Amino acid sequence: MEREDLQGKKVLVVGSGISGVGAASALCRIGAYPVLFDSNAELDKNEIRKKFAEDTEAEIVLGELQEETIRQLSLVVLSPGVPTDTEFVEMFRRRGLPVWGEIELGYRLGRGRVIGITGTNGKTTTTSLTGEIMAACCGDVDVVGNIGNPYTLTALDATEETVTVAEISSFQLETIEKFAPQVSAILNITPDHLNRHHTMENYAAAKEAIAKNQTKEQVCVLNYENEYTRDFGKRCPARVVWFSSARKLEDGFYLDGEEIRQASGGESVSLMNIHEMNLVGLCNVENVMAAIAVTQAMGVPMETILSVVRQFKAVEHRIEFVATKRGVDYYNDSKGTNPDAAIQGIRAMDRPTVLIGGGYDKQSEYDEWIEAFGGKVKCLVLIGQTREKIAACAERHGVRNVILADSFEEAFDICVREAVSGDAVLLSPACASWGMFPNYEARGKLFKELVNRLEDTE
Repeated sequence: MEREDLQGKKVLVVGSGISGVGAASALCRIGAYPVLFDSNAELDKNEIRKKFAEDTEAEIVLGELQEETIRQLSLVVLSPGVPTDTEFVEMFRRRGLPVWGEIELGYRLGRGRVIGITGTNGKTTTTSLTGEIMAACCGDVDVVGNIGNPYTLTALDATEETVTVAEISSFQLETIEKFAPQVSAILNITPDHLNRHHTMENYAAAKEAIAKNQTKEQVCVLNYENEYTRDFGKRCPARVVWFSSARKLEDGFYLDGEEIRQASGGESVSLMNIHEMNLVGLCNVENVMAAIAVTQAMGVPMETILSVVRQFKAVEHRIEFVATKRGVDYYNDSKGTNPDAAIQGIRAMDRPTVLIGGGYDKQSEYDEWIEAFGGKVKCLVLIGQTREKIAACAERHGVRNVILADSFEEAFDICVREAVSGDAVLLSPACASWGMFPNYEARGKLFKELVNRLEDTE
């Protein structure tokens, strides 16, 4: 079912967030009849309709779907927040209805070349950098997906000259069918979202799906130092390009001391010194190598790639330097929403650190995160649903200076009190923000506001 097949057809779009609104808007533009459905009957239809352009004629249904509507459907499009293993979704499959995600719909509607980037951590930084590199070379570039811009909002305006750079989450990859990027990347796979995927095998399979429709004429960039991606490389249908932060490779991109190098055909050349970058932390060295590999595979000259890398600034909320106040450096790593991401945050610190952790419980374990403290964390301040669980884990690992706070503001005040000149204060929670904040961006924004309110001197 392609663009022309959808004209005049009734399509159910499940979820009234930005992905759902994007999908419904695009369907209207091609002459389909979208029904935007949300099971939350308490939502306000008028507020939802305000999210659309004035000429968008989408039907909005809240609470419950009628059998008459279901019988008229030709396609179901799920927003990424909708689990795919529910009885609600299975009901459509039993009726023989195709079930796509918003990413699949955007791909079917779009034109041009596509880059797809996934991974447990580093997706946003790598996608943003890749987008900037491609824009320096190609001009017509759309950066879409999990980064906050629905694919469907730009797909219909894409031409054969457009390059779409898509950050794609495991939730979005569960519902692809034909999606096949020219170049894909899986940056890493570590435990996350197990409350949704249930097992690591399911989670890894969702990530690996980014390359399932690729061929040997296309490229998949993989991390040699990750157990899951290294194993996937043996059976990946695309041509694999490796990167490594821990060993020299015969072919691929690797870190050698402070140099990023490229090996090919038995020869190795130095590309740049990592101190030429504005980014900090080994995780960002890996992100940069992945972006270099992706964009070179897309045909961008290395001189252009490295020029953009040298100018690129940290993505907001990802080990983002905020300010120095009273001799203390404040870092916003609110995007560290799982233990592995938070490990990268603490590894990037080079001084005694007061750390804010805790939040929504995604059924993660925190032992490896706390082991990564390496004596750098002088005080661990915990908030949210997971604070007691993390505190107990910290005690098992001999971390004694742990303080529980009842609010984010209280946690911040404790950090200010505990930190002295020469220290760092790091927000890197290892947990999602839900329950206290609508998203990690709101959490990071509040942190930065509190930092910027501080006086520089006593």
